[in-house]
Amino acid sequence: MSKSLKRVERALTEAGLAARILEMSAETRTAAQAAEAAGCALDQIAKSIIFRGELSGTALLFLTAGGNRVCADKASALAGQPLGKADAGLIRAQTGFAIGGVSPFGHLTPITAFMDPRLMEFDVVWAAAGTPRHIFAVDPKEIRRITGAQVFDFVG
Repeated sequence: MSKSLKRVERALTEAGLAARILEMSAETRTAAQAAEAAGCALDQIAKSIIFRGELSGTALLFLTAGGNRVCADKASALAGQPLGKADAGLIRAQTGFAIGGVSPFGHLTPITAFMDPRLMEFDVVWAAAGTPRHIFAVDPKEIRRITGAQVFDFVG
């Protein structure tokens, strides 16, 4: 079992969640791939989008519904700084995850998180579990609780 997957499993346990992590036969790197694998609606996929704060140099997490796109201007306004593309090195260093497997929690370091209100419309959403082949179902209210994410409209 990968270190990333173990961290997500531990984070779920520590949060008191009995979510079962599933290994899929196909990759779940994209929201469309994950939705197909989970057999759910595209917007039930909680995408973990990482940006780099241009002033802080740190990673920021934007959790959005699978069919939505983050609006850079709205996201920058929420973050209180211009945002840039986070490269694979920054993502790996601060979250401990590779692109395509970034979980909402289980990060190596604390991360500021924002959450798309669309996710809150579902009883269950699916999220990456630390690898491009592992996902889990969870109540979006639990994601918010565990991550401390602020719910704002940052999509465009």
